[in-house]
Amino acid sequence: MANVLRIAVVDPDDASREALKNVLLQLDSVWLEAESSRYDFFADVVEQTKADIGLIAMDADPARAIQLIAEVSAQSPQCTLLVTSSSTDGRLILESMRAGAKEFLTEPLKEEDLITALNRVKRQHAGESTNAAVGCRVVAVAGATGGVGTTSVAVNMACAMAADESNSVVLVDLDVALGDADVFLDTIPEYTLADVAQNVSRLDLTLLKKSLTKHSSGLHLLPRPVQLEDVQQITADSLQRVIGLLKTSFTHIVIDLSKYFGELDMQAIYMADDILMVTQLDLPCLRNVVRLMMTFDGDESLRSKVKVVVNRVGQDSGQISLKKARESIGRDIYWQIPNDYRTMIEVRNNGVPLIQHAPKAGITNSILQLSDAVCGKIREEGELSDRDSKSRRWLNLWPAK
Repeated sequence: MANVLRIAVVDPDDASREALKNVLLQLDSVWLEAESSRYDFFADVVEQTKADIGLIAMDADPARAIQLIAEVSAQSPQCTLLVTSSSTDGRLILESMRAGAKEFLTEPLKEEDLITALNRVKRQHAGESTNAAVGCRVVAVAGATGGVGTTSVAVNMACAMAADESNSVVLVDLDVALGDADVFLDTIPEYTLADVAQNVSRLDLTLLKKSLTKHSSGLHLLPRPVQLEDVQQITADSLQRVIGLLKTSFTHIVIDLSKYFGELDMQAIYMADDILMVTQLDLPCLRNVVRLMMTFDGDESLRSKVKVVVNRVGQDSGQISLKKARESIGRDIYWQIPNDYRTMIEVRNNGVPLIQHAPKAGITNSILQLSDAVCGKIREEGELSDRDSKSRRWLNLWPAK
């Protein structure tokens, strides 16, 4: 999935600018980075925000708008310029294109025309930048029931991703009532998901980064609200916009879901590229996996996203075998994480992630390899790194039975 494109808009006409904003806010592919009612300031706005797209409404003053197109093209050549006008005068179209505009859209602007133009811009950006081609990947981590280690997997996998310098990773704690990702990372956040959701329409990327808590591992955290009453400030719509804004700044978003599978959880699930379903090899957990799969498999957009992750493999001799588990849930096991109760208790109580507390432990290697798999960095057998080899050797100890 390509990165969300950041767009800056200028239109001196308040009514048409509001109409344009309403269209843009409905699109997941763009983020409205800035808006301006004055042509005079727009070139500086584009330069300061580093917008991917500048959209210039020309009707208020076509001659000045053409000058502006040339100014922005010279000052911010990385910004793709789109222009709109109710005029179909061929001379105006030609002058705007010569000044540097890439697309000329006719007013009143149709949503399908805007989407088509944006898709062309996205393809252009993808061809010019490998980062744009990779884009932001959203990973939702869900639990088949409480206590299966969902937060442990989400936090430690996110830290493992962040350890790769080519990644920029944010962890969103969506267990808005009882989440404890901040405890796992021994942090006292200044701002929470409720703060960001409540002010998302006024945030830019700079303010967003200041609202996140950065851990020593390189991971950014957006924690659950402090007060239970603040949960009401988070709606599915505001969460969608928060995730949309995060996608413009990070290569990976890891979302630790609640066990409720409520409106917020489902919003995150639909926006996710991968859904890791964490379970254990016992009857109650596997029964819940089957129930959840009945829902997910009934939705074509979700079926291929779900990946079953078995946690605490080898916990005791009474566990159901992997073969029986596969037969019960009707799909392959995507990943196995070994049981290491002592290490995980130390990690949780000390508020230090596995990669820092126990970098050579088998469970850490498994989490590192899981993060690589989710990021699409699993190598062929002959190309294994030392990190991959250790993890693969551990996995070979747990064949399906």
